Amino acid sequence: MTEQTVLNDMPVTDAETLEPQADEAVSVDDFLGGAIKLIQPRDGYRVSMDTVMLAASVPAKAGDRIIEGGVGSAGAALCLAKRVPGTHVHGIDIQDDMLAFAERNIAYNQLGGQVTVSKGCITDLSGPEATYDHVMVNPPYLANGKAIRPPVTNKGLAHMDSSAALKDWVRFCIYKVKNRGTVSIIYRADRVDEVIAQLYRRVGELKIMPLWPRFGAPAKRVIIQGRKGVHGTASILPGLALHGEVERYTREAEAILRDGAALDLKGFARTR
Repeated sequence: MTEQTVLNDMPVTDAETLEPQADEAVSVDDFLGGAIKLIQPRDGYRVSMDTVMLAASVPAKAGDRIIEGGVGSAGAALCLAKRVPGTHVHGIDIQDDMLAFAERNIAYNQLGGQVTVSKGCITDLSGPEATYDHVMVNPPYLANGKAIRPPVTNKGLAHMDSSAALKDWVRFCIYKVKNRGTVSIIYRADRVDEVIAQLYRRVGELKIMPLWPRFGAPAKRVIIQGRKGVHGTASILPGLALHGEVERYTREAEAILRDGAALDLKGFARTR
């Protein structure tokens, strides 16, 4: 099945008809201050802060087409579509159970006019090339064989690159994005060198934004963004601290996570 095979052809539905039943092992969680609500499995893969940060980093505008590899339950796709009305976000995934959640969440948030999903693997490059303005991915953070794989299947595939290596994710991004379009990747900070090596000479003007757990702590995640076919220099940005010394989130993180603000990859004036 190719990315053109759209699964979510359901009509706009009253959200009450999609509400979880009492015997379902799922939760309904608020994102962007409740502007997006995701139905998620209680056990297995669940959307994290990384998902919201990735979606916030994409410099999309109305009319742009975006593709996400490994769309999961559609958390990033929905957050991006909500932040930038008029965009079209398409996601692919190899897991039928996660696509079912994505379908349900798209209908639940009544964003079927902007967000579509289909079954597909990021290693299959048989579809159209260079057709999207932006590509975003959140590849599995753990190298195969370097850690214990989570026992729940969908969580294991999301966290360990057992079905596709990092180079496959980068190749997917480069194949799908238009010339001068953007590639946005969120990844582990201690593997940033691997990402840069795969992007070398193919994606330039790299912006590397560290995401620190709090001020003074080493970054655990980085967002790496660049433009295909552009050969500008790379920049390490000031970065963003997620948690304050007292508050749960810093003001800058709160604006993104709660208010749906964009993550401007020009850096932040860091405040405590």
